[in-house]
Amino acid sequence: MPKVVFSNKLKASKWENATIAGGDITEEITNLKKKDGKDIIVYGGDSFVSSLVQHGLIDEFYLLLNPMALGNGKSAFNPLENNQLLTLKKSSPFPCGTVLLYYTR
Repeated sequence: MPKVVFSNKLKASKWENATIAGGDITEEITNLKKKDGKDIIVYGGDSFVSSLVQHGLIDEFYLLLNPMALGNGKSAFNPLENNQLLTLKKSSPFPCGTVLLYYTR
C-alpha cells in the first residue's frame, strides 16, 4: 500500500513504498484525491488534521470516543477558524465502552 508522509524536515523516505510530501498541504492532498485508487486514510497530530479540516479536504470522519475524563489536553481539532457541520451516519459501541462515530460533511 503506498504511503505519503507529510514533513517539512524529512527529505527522503527510509520506508518502502513511501514518499515524502512537503510544501502546500492543500495542493498535495488535492492532487492525491485526483489519483485513481481507494480511500485516503489520514493519521496525524491536531494541527495537521485541523489544517485538512479547515481547507475542506476531509470528506468522512471516523472518531473513536473513549470514556475517559481528562483535566486538560489538546483538542482533536486545534485550531479551527470555522465551525464544521457534520452529519452522524453511524455509531458503533464496543464492549470496552469506546464508541466509533462516523460522520460526513
